[in-house]
Amino acid sequence: MASGTIALAAALALALTAVGTAFAQGWTASKAMDAIARQPEAAGNIRGALVISLALMEALTIYGMLVAFMLIGKI
Repeated sequence: MASGTIALAAALALALTAVGTAFAQGWTASKAMDAIARQPEAAGNIRGALVISLALMEALTIYGMLVAFMLIGKI
């Protein structure tokens, strides 16, 4: 495979995972704030679920970065 194609694949792997994760984290945080505004007494439970969800989403970005690094290693 040409090195230009591999470089493009690495860039796309990192860019798409970063953009997708940023969108998902923003949407999740927005919905969590809406839920806390509706039910302030459940703020602790909602915040805990939010932190776990954000951590799992961030892990997907790290996996995308790992794939990009593995592709760059083939150049």
